[in-house]
Amino acid sequence: MKLLIVSHKPCWRSAESPSGFATDGGFPFQVETLSELFESTEILVPVTNKTAPPGTMPLKGWNLKISPLKQPRGQGFSRKIGLIFWLPGNFPSIWRAVKRAEAVHTPIPGDVGFFAALAALAQKKPLFIRYCGRWGYAPRLTKRLIFLFLEKIAGGRNIVLATGGGEQPPSSRNPNIQWIFSTSLCRAEMEAIPARNPWRQGERLRLISVARQEPGKNTDLIIQALALLKEKGKEIELTIVGGGSELPRLMKLAWELKLENKVEFRGHLNHNDVMRALYQAHIFCFPTRSEGFPKAALEALACGLPLITTPVSVLPKLVGEDCGILLRDVSPQGIAEAVLGLLEDETRFQKMQISAQARAKEYTLEKWREEIKKRLDFAWGSLKK
Repeated sequence: MKLLIVSHKPCWRSAESPSGFATDGGFPFQVETLSELFESTEILVPVTNKTAPPGTMPLKGWNLKISPLKQPRGQGFSRKIGLIFWLPGNFPSIWRAVKRAEAVHTPIPGDVGFFAALAALAQKKPLFIRYCGRWGYAPRLTKRLIFLFLEKIAGGRNIVLATGGGEQPPSSRNPNIQWIFSTSLCRAEMEAIPARNPWRQGERLRLISVARQEPGKNTDLIIQALALLKEKGKEIELTIVGGGSELPRLMKLAWELKLENKVEFRGHLNHNDVMRALYQAHIFCFPTRSEGFPKAALEALACGLPLITTPVSVLPKLVGEDCGILLRDVSPQGIAEAVLGLLEDETRFQKMQISAQARAKEYTLEKWREEIKKRLDFAWGSLKK
């Protein structure tokens, strides 16, 4: 079966990549893993001619071809307006790519993938959609309309998986929508991570947060918690990884609280550097407001870091009772108290470090691929002749 993947994910040309293109995040890992299920895979993505930022990874996979689209201009509302002018020149390419494919996969939310989903439905092609945000969280009308659309089409040869997890199915209206986790870690990489050296009293403690630094991640609360811990005489350091619109404000906050020597801003890092930074830390702080299935949290567990996080989406399942602390009070005081609780119970802290690495091994790329294959085989028949 010939698969077409259509995504809004920005990509860059790369002479070092086998496909000639590179991107960032977990997308390249998942594309490579997914391509192994099919006879061939074509990826239709926006490509920019700008210089690639640090941290990009090559796009590669089994019998893989990249077909570039023009990058839509603008962000937010201006991007939506720009799509009016982008569509006439690019939708024909999407239509033709869908026509020559035997099945279509689109990650949503994302405008480019949504247009591909409409083209696949119009041409009656088998369709596989992964909803990669927080299922059910719809602060805007557009999100509510997307949920209604997915609930309407899911079933038969239209496979809809929601990134996350829970005891109940994602949708009460359509039981055909099922959960799927997300990861960027293969079994071999997890097994290569050394067992965690336990933290001991007297050792300098390092917190870390890895995310795209936007308001909903609440990274400012961690910096404020660090100031509270400093007032209590605790010499704790914090590493913040990731770019984003909040970064200047976070740097200013650290300076105002006289923590510039305690907070290190690493910016956007590639996957290997993120894993190294995680392994050098002791606790992953993630007071996020909204998530699907945060790959960074899983990477932190793989490096033996207990999570201090919020009870949203799949995070309670990841943390359980033995891999971290779920914040009842999502505030600087709540985060500071959670950190102090681990510092004051060294045995509990060490057990969490061991449990964290064991929990992460339940979520490999190989298992992710097999769960998807099982669902696609049932709906579409054999993926390879």
